[in-house]
Amino acid sequence: MNKIKITAGIIWALVCLLLMIILYFGLGNFATGVSKLPFMKLNPNTSGGEIAQQIAMDNCTLMIRKPVFDGFIGERKIGFVQIEWKGDLPGTINDTIDYNMDNSPDFVIGIVVPENKVNLVALNPKVRDVGISTSTSYGWAARINIDK
Repeated sequence: MNKIKITAGIIWALVCLLLMIILYFGLGNFATGVSKLPFMKLNPNTSGGEIAQQIAMDNCTLMIRKPVFDGFIGERKIGFVQIEWKGDLPGTINDTIDYNMDNSPDFVIGIVVPENKVNLVALNPKVRDVGISTSTSYGWAARINIDK
């Protein structure tokens, strides 16, 4: 009986070792395949939401994303809208943004790029403050906190 248990244990350990080796090399391909399925999406809290409007300027492109209010359960009362500038940035950025597409400006954002200074002028009472404003590998990104 002891020999059967020892033999079964050794066989089980070898099967597990073989399975680990197979998974080590094959899991990357499996993960890549799963990530390309049509229903897989990045969380808007991570990506900034879907692109709502894209404005081409001289040296860069301004991208305004849809507002994000996603929470763990349901929607939150306070969300954000992400604004991105891609390309060659000027030393000073000064843009008027209409994030909800109602043809009236919601806020004016001014950024002094070399000094990392941000100035926000709210024109809509739902606009709160600047959550994050930072340089990125593609240009600049800012998240503006808003009320629902």
